[in-house]
Amino acid sequence: MWSSLPFDLLANIFSFLSPDSLARARSACKHWHECVDTRLLNTDPILSQYHPSWFIALPLRAHKLCFAHNPILDNWHKLSLEFLPDLVKPITPVGSLLLLRSISSFLQLIICNPFTSQFRYLPRPNIIRTNPAVGVVIQNTSHDSQFPDFKVYVAGGMSEAPQGGTTYESKLEMYDSRNDSWKIVGSLPVEFAVRLTVWTHNEGVYSNGVLYWITSARAFSVMGFEIDSNNCRELQVPMADRLEFASLTCRNGRLALVGGVCGEEACVWEYGEGDMWVLVEKVPNELGIKLVGGSNGSWINTKCVGNNEVMYLYKELGTGMLVWRERKGKNKWEWVWIHGCSSIRSKRVHNLPIKGLLLQPSLTPFASNSNYRL
Repeated sequence: MWSSLPFDLLANIFSFLSPDSLARARSACKHWHECVDTRLLNTDPILSQYHPSWFIALPLRAHKLCFAHNPILDNWHKLSLEFLPDLVKPITPVGSLLLLRSISSFLQLIICNPFTSQFRYLPRPNIIRTNPAVGVVIQNTSHDSQFPDFKVYVAGGMSEAPQGGTTYESKLEMYDSRNDSWKIVGSLPVEFAVRLTVWTHNEGVYSNGVLYWITSARAFSVMGFEIDSNNCRELQVPMADRLEFASLTCRNGRLALVGGVCGEEACVWEYGEGDMWVLVEKVPNELGIKLVGGSNGSWINTKCVGNNEVMYLYKELGTGMLVWRERKGKNKWEWVWIHGCSSIRSKRVHNLPIKGLLLQPSLTPFASNSNYRL
């Protein structure tokens, strides 16, 4: 019966499968393989309407692999990155792709799909610089969430000085995927360029026309760049001199800040009217203790990644994650604990410091889109 189902009906059934289950179905027989390739992967991305984003963990040290957590089946997968010619560090997701940077001295960006083992170098920026802050603005997501148009902004960093040596780079440069090129779009005050070079996580958060970066040492503060006006501003951070960690994300379309103090709960604030931070949530005490390893545990080295549907607090690959997520149909958010990755298919996995990203997996070859040809 299954082998004789019409493609349209079979594709509709397949659309409910997670990417790992879909990959297994795709390899079952020629009929299913053709259905997936012709009716599912090459059409508008309908998979994302049924499945939440996966947590992608990339080791902070030089490794050509990453780990992916399926939130529906609550299992982990190991993905090889041996297809990449360079060792990389993660920056941010771009639709169903990952934006990475080579660990080479000068900024070189790579976009890849870890599920299809495809990658492409972006053109080098016009200004050769080291250690800049990088932020991404996604555009036209309604047109194609798998391959959206996007812009990459690069700020700060060190570049060669005209008289020799190096200097802090004040020019702000932007890459546009629609024409696959870079251009200078503005400049930063020197003090902003210095702070984004020395104290940035190299990751930006975009909200309501502004790219934000947070400094990485106490007392924390937030740097903002208004895209249309090219104006810069600095935001104060609540409890800035007490927080052991602080991280930016987006929630409900608003800029959100997550931070924690030793011996106390971690808190979530949203940036609202009047340039004020509003406390919207506290991490449940028992779960916070579990994450930091005791009632007097430290929030140092805690990281956060989130989107409009979920927020992850985590430390290392094997230590577990604290997740704040929206309950579908309930209009409420709940806290849950997710076990870390200590083994995959009964094989032990070494505990590693990681950087987490949230990605909507896709098996679609991105070479099919003109902006991403290999």
